[in-house]
Amino acid sequence: MFPTSKIKPPGNGSLFLWMLLLCIPVINAQDSLLINTYNRPSTSLNGVWNYIVDPYENGFYNYRLEAFEDQEDPGQNAFFTNAKPSSPSDLIEYDFDLADSLLVPGDWNTQKEKLFYYEGSLWYKTSFDYTPANLTNRTFLYFGAVNYQADVYLNGQKLGKHIGGFTPFNFEITQILRPRDNFLILKVDNKRVKDGVPTLNTDWWNYGGLTREVKLIETTATFIADYFLYLDAANLEQIKGYVQLNGPASGNHPLRLQIPELSVDTTFFTNNLGRTEITFTSENMAYWSVEDPKRYQVSFSSREDQLTDQIGFRSISTREDDILLNGEPVFLKGISIHEESPVRGGRGNSMEDARQLLSWAKELGCNFVRLAHYPHNEHMVRLADEMGMLVWEENPVYWTISWDNPETYALAANQLTELIARDKNRACVIIWSMANETPTSEPRTEFLSKLAALARTKDPSRLISAALEQSAYQGESNVRTIHDAFAEVVDILSFNQYIGWYDGLPEKAQNISWVIEQNKPVLISEFGGGAKQGLHGDKNTRWTEEYQEYLYEESLKMLSSIKGLRGMSPWILVDFRSPRRMLPKIQDGWNRKGLISDDGKKKKAFFVLQQFYNSKD
Repeated sequence: MFPTSKIKPPGNGSLFLWMLLLCIPVINAQDSLLINTYNRPSTSLNGVWNYIVDPYENGFYNYRLEAFEDQEDPGQNAFFTNAKPSSPSDLIEYDFDLADSLLVPGDWNTQKEKLFYYEGSLWYKTSFDYTPANLTNRTFLYFGAVNYQADVYLNGQKLGKHIGGFTPFNFEITQILRPRDNFLILKVDNKRVKDGVPTLNTDWWNYGGLTREVKLIETTATFIADYFLYLDAANLEQIKGYVQLNGPASGNHPLRLQIPELSVDTTFFTNNLGRTEITFTSENMAYWSVEDPKRYQVSFSSREDQLTDQIGFRSISTREDDILLNGEPVFLKGISIHEESPVRGGRGNSMEDARQLLSWAKELGCNFVRLAHYPHNEHMVRLADEMGMLVWEENPVYWTISWDNPETYALAANQLTELIARDKNRACVIIWSMANETPTSEPRTEFLSKLAALARTKDPSRLISAALEQSAYQGESNVRTIHDAFAEVVDILSFNQYIGWYDGLPEKAQNISWVIEQNKPVLISEFGGGAKQGLHGDKNTRWTEEYQEYLYEESLKMLSSIKGLRGMSPWILVDFRSPRRMLPKIQDGWNRKGLISDDGKKKKAFFVLQQFYNSKD
C-alpha cells in the first residue's frame, strides 16, 4: 500500500517491450526492503542535484488538475519527462539544467534561506551513467529517507510512490536503467496532512527533501534479500531466525551460514518460497552488552550471492518490575535525542553527526538513548551497536493521530514495518515505541494495540513501549498514576511528566508521590524544562540555567522514589528547532530544553544529570 511501485506502458513503445516489462519482478519497497545496505555493493548518487520549487504542482498536474502521469501522452510540461526544446519555437516552461542546486543528502530548509519555512512540492533531478558488473545482475534504487511523500521517476517512467519521511525504500530499475544519461527525478512533498503519520501538529521542524543517502545497489539474479538472527530469550545458548532469498532460483536453494568465532558453519535449504528458518546452539557465545558490545562477523552464502554483517546476540526481557539484559537487571540511564546535526544544523544524516550526539550521551553517563519521535538514520543505530549504547526507537505516531482512519493506520503500520526491517539485527535496539503522548480513547487504544501486535509478529525479541501521560490518582492532584488501557499491552510502562515546568515550579516536586498499580518496569520517557545557555539568575527565574538545574535536582529526587523505576530519558540532549517556540531573545525558533545548546555548549543541568548517572555505577 505504501509505498507502491508503478510501471506504465511507454506511450510510443512496442507491445513486445511492454510485455517484457510485465515479466520483470518489480520490488514493492514495503514488502521487499533491502536490508544491510551498508555491506552490499553500491554506487552513491549523493551530491549536487538540481531542483525546482513547485508550490502549485504545475509540473505534476495540468490546468484541469489532472495528473500528467495518468495521461496517455503526458506532454512536455510534465517535469518528470525532463523535456528539452527541439526547436526555437517549442514552449517548455522549466529547465532542470538551468535550475539552482541542493546537496543530497540534506534538507532544503537550512540550505536555502528562502526555503526555510517552505512546505510543499519541490522537484529534484540528477543524471548518471551506470553499467552493471554482470549483465545478469539486478539493480535497485535505494533511498534512506525522503520527507514526506516521494514520487519517483527514472528516464521519464514512474517507479512508484513512498509515503513516510523517516524510513527507507527501494525500487528495482534493472530493465529501465541504461548505460549512459539516466535521469532520476523526484517530486518531494513535505506538506503536513491531518491523516498523516505524523499528523499536522508536532513539536519539531518539518525538514523537507532527500534527507538521507541515495544509492544504486547491485545484486545477483537470485540474492539474499532478508535475514534475522536473534538470541532466544528462553534459551540463551540458542540462536533463532530466518533467511529469505529473492529471485528466480530462490526455491529449494542451499544457504550456508558461517560465524567463524563461534565455529558455526552449517547449510540450510530454502522452501518453495525461498525462505528457511534457522535454529542452532552455541555454548561459548559472548553476549552483546553495554560493557562489552561484542559483535560477530556473520556470513550468508547462496549459489550466487554472499553477504556479511556484524551482529551481536543478547536477550532483553522483563520480570515483574525489572528490565533484564542477558538475564541480569539493568537501569537505563538515558537521554532523548532529536535527529538534528550538532555540526552544521538541520536534519542530521552523517556518521559524524551520530558520533557527536552519541559521544555527548556517553559523556553524560548514559547507557541508553531514546531516538525521538520518529526513526532516525541508520548511522545512529549502527554506531550505538558498536559503542554499547542501548536504544529506544519510535514510530512517529504523535499526539492527535486520526485513530479511526484505516489509511492512517496503514501509514503507521508501514513505517513501523520498514523500521523493524532495517534495524532488527542491531543488538543495541531493545525497545520499539508505538507512540508519544497520545490522548486516551478506545479507538486510540485499538490503533496502538494493533501496532504492538504487528511489532511482536515481526520481531519477538524486543520490548514494546510508548510514551504515555501521567494523571492524578483518585482525584488527588499531588498523587500521580498511569490510568491507560494501553499500559496493559506494553512491556515497559513509560510516561512523560513536566512537574516544575508546565505544572508548577520545581519545588512542587517535593509534594508529589506516585502510585503505579501495574507490576511492570517504569521508565520516565521525558522530563525537563527550558534554559537559554549563558542566561543566569535566580533558581526560580525561568529560562535561566539555574532554573533548569534546580528543576533537574528536584525531579531526580522525586522520580527516584517511584517503586519500579528502572530508567529515564530526560528531554532532551541538545536544543532543537521548532516552529512552536517563538519567544524572542530566548527561543527564537528553538526548543530550549536541551542540556546542550544548539552551538554545543553544556548547561548547568547537564552536570546534575551526569553526577546522578555516575552515582549509579
